[in-house]
Amino acid sequence: MTDIKLFITKHANDKMMWLGINKGQVKRAVVFGSKFRQYDGYLARYSSICVAYKKIGQNRYLVKTVFNI
Repeated sequence: MTDIKLFITKHANDKMMWLGINKGQVKRAVVFGSKFRQYDGYLARYSSICVAYKKIGQNRYLVKTVFNI
């Protein structure tokens, strides 16, 4: 997997803990998931996980929230 750096908001981290989603799953969603443009960033869907994020630099991503579908 490519070397990416995730910056996870408190909200996203709380949701990850609550839903049992780990950082590796979030990385896979960002790298390999289907991406949809949103108003301020992207929504990536991979398997049953969705990740809302914003690209803040080369290989640097701000994860805003995560959820299951």
